[in-house]
Amino acid sequence: MSYFLLYDNAIADFHQGTQMISEYAGVYEQEGIVQYIANRLPIFAHGKDDLHSFRYITSNLIHQKLCRKVDIERGFHVNPDTVSCWYKKFKEQGERAFFNQDNRKGTAHKIFWRTQRTYSKETG
Repeated sequence: MSYFLLYDNAIADFHQGTQMISEYAGVYEQEGIVQYIANRLPIFAHGKDDLHSFRYITSNLIHQKLCRKVDIERGFHVNPDTVSCWYKKFKEQGERAFFNQDNRKGTAHKIFWRTQRTYSKETG
């Protein structure tokens, strides 16, 4: 019996729905919480709809060499360029890149009253 077969059986015992991302890391979702494991131990968790945490955690897994970019691409069906972009941001800015309050990139949150009034006069 090979080591990998034993390893897969051990992970299956840890949680029934665990999907292996790589040889070392796996992920499962339970009650709206996504749980990441490495070597059968929980390492990260986030809410099912928390994309910022997902991007940070997957970039962190790549950085810690627990998986490769291609493992994230295949495991989560994510575009290769997107994963590379997330990882580049992680290397350059760390956690700030994903949890900064102002990620608008120069776009406004809302139209100000004065601008809206001017726009109404021009169009109508």
